Amino acid sequence: MSTSLRNTEQPGIAPPGGPGTPVAEVELTVGGMTCAACAARVEKKLNRMDGVVASVNYATEKAKVSYPAGTAVDDLIATVVRTGYTAEPVRRPEPEREPEPEPERGAATGAATQADRTAPAADAPASPEAPASPAEARLAALRQRLTVSAVLSVPVVLLSMVPPLQFDNWQWLSLTLAAPVVVWGGLPFHRAAWTTARHGAATMDTLVSVGTLAAFCWSLWALFLGHAGMPGMRHGFDFTASPSDGSSTVYLEVAAGVVTFILLGRYLEARSKRSAGAALRALLEMGAKDVGVLREGREVRVPVGALRTGDRFVVRPGEKIATDGTVEEGASAVDASMLTGESVPVDVAPGSAVTGATVNTSGRLVVRATRVGSDTQLSRMARLVEDAQNGKARVQRLADRVAGVFVPVVLVIALGTLVGRLLATDDVTAAFAAAVAVLIIACPCALGLATPTALMVGTGRGAQLGILIKGPEVLESTRAVDTVVLDKTGTVTTGRMRLLAVLPAPGVDEDELLRLAGALEHASEHPVARAVAEGAELRVGALPPVEGFENLAGRGVRGTVEGRRVRVGRDRLMADLDLPAPVAAAKAAAEARGATAVLVAWAAPDAPDGEKETVRGLLTVADAVKETSAEAVTRLRALGLRPVLLTGDNRAVAEAVAREVGIEEVVADVLPEDKVDVVRRLQSQGRSVAMVGDGVNDAAALATADLGLAMGTGTDAAIEAGDLTLVRGDLRVAADAIRLSRRTLGTIKGNLFWAFGYNVAAIPLAAAGLLNPMIAGAAMAFSSVFVVTNSLRLRTFT
Repeated sequence: MSTSLRNTEQPGIAPPGGPGTPVAEVELTVGGMTCAACAARVEKKLNRMDGVVASVNYATEKAKVSYPAGTAVDDLIATVVRTGYTAEPVRRPEPEREPEPEPERGAATGAATQADRTAPAADAPASPEAPASPAEARLAALRQRLTVSAVLSVPVVLLSMVPPLQFDNWQWLSLTLAAPVVVWGGLPFHRAAWTTARHGAATMDTLVSVGTLAAFCWSLWALFLGHAGMPGMRHGFDFTASPSDGSSTVYLEVAAGVVTFILLGRYLEARSKRSAGAALRALLEMGAKDVGVLREGREVRVPVGALRTGDRFVVRPGEKIATDGTVEEGASAVDASMLTGESVPVDVAPGSAVTGATVNTSGRLVVRATRVGSDTQLSRMARLVEDAQNGKARVQRLADRVAGVFVPVVLVIALGTLVGRLLATDDVTAAFAAAVAVLIIACPCALGLATPTALMVGTGRGAQLGILIKGPEVLESTRAVDTVVLDKTGTVTTGRMRLLAVLPAPGVDEDELLRLAGALEHASEHPVARAVAEGAELRVGALPPVEGFENLAGRGVRGTVEGRRVRVGRDRLMADLDLPAPVAAAKAAAEARGATAVLVAWAAPDAPDGEKETVRGLLTVADAVKETSAEAVTRLRALGLRPVLLTGDNRAVAEAVAREVGIEEVVADVLPEDKVDVVRRLQSQGRSVAMVGDGVNDAAALATADLGLAMGTGTDAAIEAGDLTLVRGDLRVAADAIRLSRRTLGTIKGNLFWAFGYNVAAIPLAAAGLLNPMIAGAAMAFSSVFVVTNSLRLRTFT
């Protein structure tokens, strides 16, 4: 196993330890945290170490720590342990060692049979089921503690709240049932409170432990030393902390009920947090487990971890593609919906790139691995999502600071409530009940969950839809942007030339024009030639052979097809020929639309060598606009964004594309290095700019923009520079990405408003004696559940 530890020194960025200090980064799993105040304490202690910069996330239970050379990971772990929690590096599996090739089994071709592929290894353990993960084990233990506490607490609550159910000595039965709940059911709270107290701190567990133990000890005093233990004792239930005789009042239902309610809240919270992280877990578990690698003509099943770059492997229909690669043999359709959100399978053939974890739906493929392990697109996606979930938005950092001082402040408020009400009313019982209610209702769990749970669900849902959000600060940028700059080639257009129209001269057959031109262009590698050849093959089928082919750089091509001398090219190649009026008019119209006009001329089969060819027609070729681009621009406008088309092409081509998709503002004839200047000029006009691009020449502009959206079909440089990565090459996803980001940010703000508002409103009510402590416990527990459930609504985003 290897820890998640890597050197992160970057040129031009001052590391935490000071200029020139090498910096490493480690991710730690932190155990024992029960609220946002715990996370704030751990983060504060780590950040006090020289050169250490740490971010601790309560929802994911992880700490991301950058530290200077000379600091050991064990020192970081020791600091966390001294703070009262546990820590260990996040461990990721190393690639498994490749086994020796197995003897050939199955068919005579050397391919393994399906039985061979699915049979367990002879030395594999025969356990009927895999062990539960630590998170599942904790959830099961919590469920057991909750179940026992609930079974014991319900009779106590009913006996205390419903006087007709109270029989002689009912209070002693209540004590017998409540004691295990307070002592054993509440043990996690008491243990955590004691641990933090030993370290001179207080957390949510301190509030719960002090509150429930105070209610339980009061009840013991009243039962054994007061009048509450007398046979025939009766008392009712009030939703407020009302005055009463303290020596005859027991709070067993408060002690047992609060423990049960908070256990219930914590159980629902744990389940909800697990649901919130389900998308990332699904992403991590999506890949294939083993693969059939070709070794000396034989197929050998090996673990995916044993694959190396350059290996050739077989993918049968219905199997997952083991890793990123290039198809070398076979043709099929690949279902990439789990990675891109695109439901339509993509056709692949020799030369096509395929992505690991996608599913081969039909034919048998032989693929050569180009990326393995952590370099694959799936691994990079998972890493981006995980990093985003571990990050913190500015609003969350504010919440963390509040949570860090919140518990001590609440303890002071509770003490002030007790003393103040005693001085004002001289009623010990009401003062005690109000103070306990303050302790219990003020727990800041919802504050700590407000941002991380929404981030977990939002980024996870984005990954399912092919949208990768790099960090929480990206969400805040999406709210402000008002201008979106769209790179033309590869973003608005396909980036590939396509045959648009065939315009024969009068009396010329369209198919013949296309067949002869396509045959000649088929021998050329120029992008325009390939577009003509591919279009011809689609329309007229197989193309005839060419003799005497000649490529005239910058002008066109010529040769002999079916006994006719043919030339295909631009004006300069046809300068010595007369251009028919209809062809000239069509050429002018095509060029006005931004298309490339290709002229076709040939001589009759029996024409003498000296006779010139005749212009027979025109082909128009252009970088085709993606079918979804116009709809995408409409969606971006609906989000309040002003689209700008940016391209290095000439203005005529750019304006033609802009008209087709509905963009009014065009910046054309821009050199790659000048794209940054365009973004900065827009920013200098007071605009907040989002940039969408896919090429190496877009990377600097993506990094300069207030929000960079990189098309995942583009280059690695562009993807690294972008804030949002769109796995599909569909511009509509850009609008979806901004909508999802804004909705996630809105959910975070809604959660924080509820969490802050709840505490601001509830603490004064409790201090005023308007809340029974048990009702306060229920309200506190369900405030956390509300925040998490509200975040889970993001799973329905479409």
